[in-house]
Amino acid sequence: MANVVDTKLYDILGVSPSASENELKKAHKSSPCLVRTLNRAYRKLAKEYHPDKNPDAGDKFKEISFAYEVLTNPEKKELYDRYGEQGLREGGGGGPGMDDIFSHIFGGGLFGFMGGQGRGRNGGRRRGDDMVHPLKVSLEDLYNGKTTKLQLSKNVLCGACNGQGGKAGAVQKCVACRGRGMRIMIRQLAPGMVQQMQSVCTDCNGEGEVINEKDRCRKCEGHKVCKETKLLEVHVDKGMRHGQKITFSGEADQAPGVEPGDIVLVLQEKEHEEFRRDGSDLHMVQRIGLVEALCGFQMTVTHLDGRQLLVKYPPGKVIEPGCIRMVKGEGMPQYRNPFEKGDLYIKFDVQFPENNWISPEKLNELECLLPARAENPVIAADAEEVDLTDFDRSQGSGGGARREAYNDSSDEEGGHHGPGVQCAHQ
Repeated sequence: MANVVDTKLYDILGVSPSASENELKKAHKSSPCLVRTLNRAYRKLAKEYHPDKNPDAGDKFKEISFAYEVLTNPEKKELYDRYGEQGLREGGGGGPGMDDIFSHIFGGGLFGFMGGQGRGRNGGRRRGDDMVHPLKVSLEDLYNGKTTKLQLSKNVLCGACNGQGGKAGAVQKCVACRGRGMRIMIRQLAPGMVQQMQSVCTDCNGEGEVINEKDRCRKCEGHKVCKETKLLEVHVDKGMRHGQKITFSGEADQAPGVEPGDIVLVLQEKEHEEFRRDGSDLHMVQRIGLVEALCGFQMTVTHLDGRQLLVKYPPGKVIEPGCIRMVKGEGMPQYRNPFEKGDLYIKFDVQFPENNWISPEKLNELECLLPARAENPVIAADAEEVDLTDFDRSQGSGGGARREAYNDSSDEEGGHHGPGVQCAHQ
């Protein structure tokens, strides 16, 4: 016998836990009405539980179908063999409409129907869905921390009827679906082969309960809940990050017999004009002139908390275009440890002066102050002289622009082809 922790599903199909997948399929097809005992004859069970003769046979068929589905699915079968009922619950073995099957087979369903109250894994109330909302925050908010108020609309139990939907005794179990909210239709396809279909009960709209029109609560109109505006005070702590969640436990929609879920706020950081965050560090780009890059500078940077940072760079130390310098301890504060901060990285963009900014005489004086030129290269005797021209980015760098310039200049007399290139005819 296989090492399994629970054999209830095997007992329903009347097979051994060590049975192969083919044996499971054979047991399901040949004995669709076999329920729990192996000592009763198949003919007697078929006659006793046939849907046409026994209205209660629907539950038996549901048990058989559920056991067949689990034990012929390798993944679900492995979960059930190793962990039993708990493995099916956590592994998704029970989907919509399967709550009563857990109740029939294992005693106490996933959302068992006990006086209209949903039950959870350990007999407690089932839990409702969480409400997830985005919360946009600026980089300043994440640096300094922020407290804000958020207004949300949610369902709460009706105070007039205490979540009953009507006066005492007005709520009745739906007769059509027997309080399950789902109808099971079974059709015999061939001897020993049936088809089971389920659909939402139209009489109760899947709620499993009905309330007479005259007995309904006037405030909630029988819905058991009303809309209410909730004002939440949200604390954004220093150092929080994009995508981090702030949870308000039990503040989601309320429903009868259901434990409210949570309201979850997901932080969405807005793009900043000057700073960019990278973990606990901050990055920025600072433009400086050529004189600052060569002769040193001092400047102020307005930080995210409004402080003015005085940044100095000594004369004689050159700032190269695109180089990065660091300011220690002026990055983002760490979450829940705001006194520890990352670093601020400044990338320098050196702006060079425009053309004709200095006279030729002064230019010679400047050259004497700058480091000496590199040695002049050796120029071959047959080298052709060309001119550098300004590049127009709108025309791109393809060959089309060059060909157009060549064609336009070819009509000129004397074979001169524009100022860019001097060509010689042979």
